[in-house]
Amino acid sequence: MILFRNLALARGAHPLFGGASLTLERGWKIGLVGANGSGKSSLLALITGELSAEAGECEVQPGTRLARIEQEAPALEQTIIEYLLDADTELRAAEAAIIAAETAADGERLALAHERYAHADGYTAQARAMALLAGLGFTQADARRAVKEFSGGYRMRLNLARALIRPSDLLLLDEPTNHLDLDTILWLENWLRGYAGTLLIVSHDREFLDRVSDHTLAIANATLRLYGGNYSTFETLQAQELAQQAALASRQSKEVQRITSFVERFRAKATKARQAQSRLKQLERMTRVAPVYAAQPIQFDFENPERQPDRIVSLEDVAAGYGEHQVLAGVTMSMARNDRLAVIGANGAGKTTLVRLLAGELAPLAGRRAEARGIVIGYFAQHQIELLRPEETPLAMMLRLFHGEREQRLRDFLGRFGFAAERAERPIGPLSGGEKSRLALAVLVRRRPNLLLLDEPTNHLDLEMRRSLTMALQGYSGALVIVSHDRHLLATCADRILVVGDRTVREFDGDLEDYRQLRLTRERAGSAGPAKRRRRDERREAAGAREALRERLRPLEQHLARVENEVEKLSAEHAAVIARLADPELYAEGQKKALAQALEDDARLKWELARAEAQWLEISEQLESARVS
Repeated sequence: MILFRNLALARGAHPLFGGASLTLERGWKIGLVGANGSGKSSLLALITGELSAEAGECEVQPGTRLARIEQEAPALEQTIIEYLLDADTELRAAEAAIIAAETAADGERLALAHERYAHADGYTAQARAMALLAGLGFTQADARRAVKEFSGGYRMRLNLARALIRPSDLLLLDEPTNHLDLDTILWLENWLRGYAGTLLIVSHDREFLDRVSDHTLAIANATLRLYGGNYSTFETLQAQELAQQAALASRQSKEVQRITSFVERFRAKATKARQAQSRLKQLERMTRVAPVYAAQPIQFDFENPERQPDRIVSLEDVAAGYGEHQVLAGVTMSMARNDRLAVIGANGAGKTTLVRLLAGELAPLAGRRAEARGIVIGYFAQHQIELLRPEETPLAMMLRLFHGEREQRLRDFLGRFGFAAERAERPIGPLSGGEKSRLALAVLVRRRPNLLLLDEPTNHLDLEMRRSLTMALQGYSGALVIVSHDRHLLATCADRILVVGDRTVREFDGDLEDYRQLRLTRERAGSAGPAKRRRRDERREAAGAREALRERLRPLEQHLARVENEVEKLSAEHAAVIARLADPELYAEGQKKALAQALEDDARLKWELARAEAQWLEISEQLESARVS
């Protein structure tokens, strides 16, 4: 479906990769991975024709229907159901054709328009749109609300829905899980597994990639490589490849040292000079194998807290909210020093509200919050990077926050987070989202908290940095609360799950896989009713299509019947004339006038019969073509 021939891509003067020649086949589900800035989004833009290659070719099979997430989410007066259906241009064209045919009172055009509408799955369009909206967290009432009434995050969900509802052979998704909660990600994952076309998806969620993809396209070290299998398989293959190449490079290095030593020892000796020259030529001809090094991830760890109280923070019958809007009620929980909690639930259910309660940043509307003496809270807010001062440098920020510490110690500390040497003295403003998140994490680590509260800490982080954060959290010895839709992070760093929803906080008895299975079971149960309605709609659609076909064929069938009657009548008349011409008496003396009339009738009827039979044949072919189409 997609062919790359010696492809090279660059961003400005910065080359991203080159010399890529590979084929992406129809029906594959491909995870596109690489570090932030490696060129993943640029490659998608190249496939859609928004960018041009520096060299080589990128060919997409002609006639391929392509869908991708639009980046703009306008504040429209239009209802979200109509905004969603507008993405299916063939459906809208069929609807317009029906209106035009009705206006013109043209029965045949109307029948054709209804047939086109049926081919566009128009009879199930509303049901399909509502199912997508429900899966992405919208209610039935939301469907009739204006697009402008929703936040930017929910408008991006609408754009995702538009990409999914649009008929496509190739679906390009760039970070589709952004703005989605865990329940919605599980639904999307299930939807994409059933997608019949070719999928090319960029994501930093390894669990999501593992469940959705069957091939991996990796951008690393200025190369583009294709691997069979999901992300975990790719990791295994890449590690094996690195080990094999490192071993080969090591063996070659030893061989080079041996030959070089021989040359240096015997170059000056006349008896060995010839052999030394031969060895030098051997070195010149040797194709050097350079070891391939995996990108070195940023590695850091949390130092042990200075104090670790047994009971850290507790909530007793707490209600919380904003103004008169109550988000949580009756929350009672207590955190001990070794607790490691994952908090999950739909967006807007109150996850951030719970974390802010635990952090002491939000006062309860009712009930009581208590914390231990000597508590040190490290709170990473969902929009933490927006609190950084753009004009400051990382070093200046650390000197301000940790007044009294030696500059060199802070420089060394920042180096562990990728801000070594002059990078520590560059302004924060131009840094990428991932770099700003790293800097915010560095501040948390330096505070040595005994209660760590992380609200979506993996936003803006690539897979390598997520791995580094996961490893650091696994070694953290304080109490931990994580709000995240990254299942790998939650599964490896938390041992209990809290579900926030319906203004309550409850502990889930099971792990994330149990939760996933529960959600799938509920989704199947919830879709049983719509499935019946869908089958009923499909039967109604089929019946409507059959009726439309009958209406379209009826004029042709009536015309054919009239011509058949005419052929039958002419055939009978011609048979009678032939019988008269066969009578010997017609040729008797005195019958010249009657004979002339009979011959004239014979010629006339032959011509009329031939004309009628040709007309019958033409109408029959039209009728057969209409039935097949």
